[in-house]
Amino acid sequence: MAVFYSFHYDRDVHRVQLVENIGSIEGQPLLNHQEWETVKRGGTAAIQEWIDEKMKWKSAVIVLIGQETASREWVLYEIQKAWDEKRPLLGIRIHGLSSMGSVDSPGANPFDKVPGVFGIPIFDPTQTDWAGRIDSKATYSSLKAQLTTWAAQGKTRP
Repeated sequence: MAVFYSFHYDRDVHRVQLVENIGSIEGQPLLNHQEWETVKRGGTAAIQEWIDEKMKWKSAVIVLIGQETASREWVLYEIQKAWDEKRPLLGIRIHGLSSMGSVDSPGANPFDKVPGVFGIPIFDPTQTDWAGRIDSKATYSSLKAQLTTWAAQGKTRP
């Protein structure tokens, strides 16, 4: 299965790299910071063209939800595009994965921010230890065990 990963680059790219490293699903090539800045310098049209091209041959769109994902303009564009094109959509919470040694707080549901988009499943692999703290290693293991199953459960526009 080949999917398009939608996410907040600056805050979550390290978490997304962990998802990519699972290797059970093929995603679009992740840009390094310099490559992303080059695309951004091209303006709105260049960013839309990059997204459109990378999403074109993907069978589903997975929104990797971190703390600030729901506030990102390009994530909302990607959700709307996937919905309009009737691509299966789903969300996976990634705040419990480690980024440079720390976990994050859960973010808002980004699907609620796009008018007309409804019923999109959101999966949460977050695991906690006996004291209620997020266990990033157990969260990664949970995600690894479930990713392929979850990826097949996206919802499309009726």
